[in-house]
Amino acid sequence: MKEFIEVYQENQEDIEKFIMTTLRNNGSILTEKAKNYKKTFQTFPSMELLYITDKDFNQTSPNISRSKTDESEVGKNRSYMSTKVMQKDEEFSISTPYISSATGHTCITVMKKEEDQYIFIDFTLSGLLGRLGLVELNPAFNSFTQFFYKAVGFSLMAFAFFAIMYALVGYASSILVEGNFSLDSLFKPIVALTLGLAIFDLAKTILEREVFFKNYSKEDEDANVLTKFSIAIIIALSIEALMVVFKIALHDYSQMVHALYLILGIALIIISLGVYSFLSKK
Repeated sequence: MKEFIEVYQENQEDIEKFIMTTLRNNGSILTEKAKNYKKTFQTFPSMELLYITDKDFNQTSPNISRSKTDESEVGKNRSYMSTKVMQKDEEFSISTPYISSATGHTCITVMKKEEDQYIFIDFTLSGLLGRLGLVELNPAFNSFTQFFYKAVGFSLMAFAFFAIMYALVGYASSILVEGNFSLDSLFKPIVALTLGLAIFDLAKTILEREVFFKNYSKEDEDANVLTKFSIAIIIALSIEALMVVFKIALHDYSQMVHALYLILGIALIIISLGVYSFLSKK
């Protein structure tokens, strides 16, 4: 999905000109009311939804899609849509890509003014780019890919919850059942909780980027994802290193060099992450 957003942004001006020119050349949309706007749907295979509002943005028509009509939306106020679209000329306004609450697809909305009414048309982003030859579409493969990302994302979330439950149950068991209050019983749950947080954050990022569209406006988002995940791992390793230092200090000072190696390794990871962040911003 991120690739679709990037392709759209690179060709946004040409795509918007194509849509506006085609709609102008096809004349008034309101005159197609009797035929349920079939001509407009035939002109734009990527078009998935159409509805009309009055000048106060109160919806006067049902939600009309290619295969069905939803009367339940009549009378709703759509003034919030006027804030989503950016005016291109006196007749047209177009939104940036967003996820449609009506269809669940990533789309753009075109608002066309005719007489004292506003016509809102949703275009699926993938269908629009495919129609213009900007991307190659394989619906079956795309569906499988989305299913795979969804399965992996929710599985990671499940493992994150298992790690959190392991930490809480293990801590409660060591204190209440075994009566063992030690550094081990304190630090091990903290490490498990930190790893659970890192795994959950990774799963959330996968689902947001590949399954549920959220926001792709930041150019350095990939760097931010790796940075957040790395920081969680560094915190977990640092806690583990602290626990090793305490264990060695209590039992055998001759093994302290191994704790030093672990701390130096963590320091190297921190330095590498700093270099990576610096180069990413450059």
